This record gives sequence, structure tokens and C-alpha cells, in this order.
Amino acid sequence: MTKQAAEVAKRRTFAIISHPDAGKTTITEKLLLMGKAIAVAGTVKSRKSDRHATSDWMEMEKQRGISITTSVMQFPYRDHMINLLDTPGHEDFSEDTYRTLTAVDSALMVLDGGKGVEPRTIALMDVCRLRDTPIVSFINKLDRDIRDPIELLDEIEAVLKIKAAPITWPIGCYRDFKGVYHLADDYIIVYTAGHGHERTDVKIIEKLDSDEARAHLGDEYDRFVDQLELVQGACHEFNQQEFLDGQLTPVFFGTALGNFGVDHVLDAVVNWAPKPLARVANERTVEPVEEKFAGFVFKIQANMDPKHRDRIAFMRICSGKYEKGMKMRHVRTGKDVRIGDALTFFSSEREQLEEAFAGDIIGLHNHGTIQIGDTFTEGEVLGFTGIPHFAPELFRRVRLRDPLKSKQLRQGLQQLAEEGATQVFFPERSNDIILGAVGVLQFDVVASRLKEEYKVECSYEPITVYSARWIDCDDKKKLEEFRVKAVENLAVDGGGHLTYLAPTRVNLALMEERWPDVKFRATREHH
Repeated sequence: MTKQAAEVAKRRTFAIISHPDAGKTTITEKLLLMGKAIAVAGTVKSRKSDRHATSDWMEMEKQRGISITTSVMQFPYRDHMINLLDTPGHEDFSEDTYRTLTAVDSALMVLDGGKGVEPRTIALMDVCRLRDTPIVSFINKLDRDIRDPIELLDEIEAVLKIKAAPITWPIGCYRDFKGVYHLADDYIIVYTAGHGHERTDVKIIEKLDSDEARAHLGDEYDRFVDQLELVQGACHEFNQQEFLDGQLTPVFFGTALGNFGVDHVLDAVVNWAPKPLARVANERTVEPVEEKFAGFVFKIQANMDPKHRDRIAFMRICSGKYEKGMKMRHVRTGKDVRIGDALTFFSSEREQLEEAFAGDIIGLHNHGTIQIGDTFTEGEVLGFTGIPHFAPELFRRVRLRDPLKSKQLRQGLQQLAEEGATQVFFPERSNDIILGAVGVLQFDVVASRLKEEYKVECSYEPITVYSARWIDCDDKKKLEEFRVKAVENLAVDGGGHLTYLAPTRVNLALMEERWPDVKFRATREHH
């Protein structure tokens, strides 16, 4: 096995998906603790204390206690290298989240045991299903009251349309939470409260049919044994192939806050989740063990370091090896660039990188030349597919408080739109600037970042736009005719693409009917 193949085999790249408040940031912290990445985990619950969760770094996130921007963290665990991508968990997340899921090989779904499957989880699972991403499930918050575990599994199967195979089973919950039983290997992992912030040695009771187990469970023992029979009769058994095909999810129970059960999930990712997978490009399929370097940019983040007005492009390596100072071809521009200062992410600690392999996420300094969806290779022309732009669902007209700052406003909006969380439109017929987003929070984020980072104050006004559609038409003459007739509702987006801003649903339907040769697209791939 070559060094490169061995390095690829050690990699696991996964994202955490959940509904807001299901405990995602806390789990991220505890996973880092498992990898000894942070000595003391800062839980999000103690927001008032100084210990801010390390993966929430932007000013606004610190104030609100939610992770708005996808963080990338790398840490070692059991001779493997884990690349963990944290997705924004706030209900008002953006395309950033969808695109993060194109850069991973598996995902960890965190559910709140008291609430079960929630709307945001459903939306994220839909995205995972498009690529048959393998999913590991963690039912969290067993240190509180939870719903009946069997009911939770039924709900996962019915709502998310995926088979659920419990690997561990909870013994009680809330004040009576005593630990979990490992169904396949017949042992109990004992829960002791009060070790949320540190790694502790776990007490294990071998065999359920033992005096020690009877003593630990006390009066609950017989009832628990009966429940297990029911569970084993009714539930699916774990099957590795079905998991890899995205058809079945192994389910674990625990409490992230109590730092219990998180290691079981991480073990599952290492043991069962796929190593970096082949990636489809327009030209061919790219294998991770190929010698030549190739990677694609799935996210751009402005101003990760308030001291430097920097923009970082996050790149997923698909094949080959990154070496410090190597030359790469930026496929879209056709230019060769030397990359001497790529970053690895240790939460917001950014370290210079000597080498990286397929599956790793690296950061490139971006001075405005790199866009989402860009490919970098060692010379070959490749374009990776499936990195989407979604039509925004909400629109506002941007108003500037100080008219002398219109240049800064345009520049700020364009740079923030490059990150892909919002989109900016410039109507053909007016000097208005229209901002589009997938969720309301994004408007607040933009206003607060314009103020913090670009020293521009803006406000918003409502505007009658129902939806945006990107315009495509092979017939140049028809397109010109359309541009003349529809000019009142046409705009150009931040990337220079022609866009139709439909004032109403009826208007959009009529236009699509009237102009059969013109394609009105609700998504656009990054090119």
C-alpha cells in the first residue's frame, strides 16, 4: 500500500446535521475532546461564562449562541484523521449548509430525544438522500425526559424514510438514566453524571445476564429485559452495505452535555463510515488514490480573522496530495497559481499546512479570484458536478444610510454574496440593490457584517418579489426578444448571470408558458 493510499484510508470526512437546539455544537465540542483537540470543552449552555464554544467564532454567533457559519475541524482519533464539518444549525440556515453536504462522505444526524424528528432535520436529510450519504444517528439529551425510544425509531423510519438499526439502547432517562446497553456485543456502559467537560474512563458491565447488571438496574431489570426482547424482535439489524448505500442508519443514545455516548458515535464513523470516495466530474470520475492533485471549493468565508480583511476558500481535496508551495491550475481562469500558505482548521486556530490528502479540507487565501464551485488541479481540465446555488425565497431592497458609501455597499454585498449565504441582484431598470436569502436570519447577518467589517450601515425595505429564476436560452434571437419584453423584471446577479425576478407566482407561471424556449431555473450549478 502506498503512503498516499494509507493516508486516504485513514481519513473520515463527515458533517453534523440537526435541527436547532438538538445539541449539535455541544456534540462538536465533545468530539473534539475525544480527539484531545481541546482540553476543556466549552458548552454552549454556559453562554454567560467566558468559555465560548470553540466552533462558534463570528461576532454575531458569539452573541446569539448559534453556529451560523460552517466550521471545519480536523483532529486525530484512533490512528485515523477525522475531518468534521459543522453545519449551521439555526433554523434559518442557508445554502451554505446544502453545499457543505456535497463536501463530505458521511453525516452524523443529532436528534433531540424529547422532540424527535424536526423540520430542519427533514430538509437536511432530503439533501443527503440526493447523494445517498451514509448517516449515523445520535439520539441526544438522555439526561432529560425523552420520548419512548421505540416511538423515536418508528418516527425516523416513517418520516425520514430510512431503516433504523439501534446499536445501543438506553437504560432509563433523566434522573433515572443509568447508561446504555450494547445490543450486538451484550454489555452495559454505565453513565455517571458530572463528567461533561472531561474525558473519563468508562465503567463497563459485561453481559446483561449477570449479578452486576441486576444490581445496577435494580427494580428496572425485568422490565428492561422485556423491552429488549420487543426491540430485538421489531427493529432492523445493522447491515454495513445498507448503511453505505444510505438505506439504513445505526442509532446510538446518549447525552452530549454529559459527554456520554459521543465516543460510540465516533467509533461508528471510524469503523463503518466510508473513507474518501470517488468524485464525479463532468469529464470523468476522479479516484482519491490518483497521484495528481484535484479539489473543489464548496464555501467561501470572509473575514475569519478580524485583524486581517481576509477571505478563505474552503476546498475539499478529491485526489492526490497537497504539498506546501505546490503549483496548481485554477481551472476556471486557466491560470497557474503557487499555493504556499494553505490552512488547516483547528476550529478557529488556523495552522499552516505542510501536506494534505484526499478527504481533507484545506483553506486557500482568496483575494476575490476564487468562486464557489471552482476546481484546482495539476493541469487537467476538470469540473466537479453537483455544487448547487438555490433560488432565494425571501427578498429585500437594500437602502443605504449614507449615500456616499454606495461603492463600499456594493463591494461588501458582492463579497458576502460570494460566500453563498445570500445573493445580490442588480435590476436592469433601476439603481436598486436587491438582496435574496433562503432564511430571514441572513438579512440580519448581512447588516451586522456590513457594519462590523465594511463600516457601512444599511436598512431594508420590503419588495414585491415572489421568486428568482436564472435564465437560460439556446436561441440568441429569442433571448434578446425576451430581454426587451421582460426588462421590467430582469436583473443581473452577483456572478453576472441574467435573472428573472417574478413579482408573483401567477406571473412566473404565465411567463414560463409564454416563453417555452426560455428556461427559468430554480437552481444553478456553480461554474
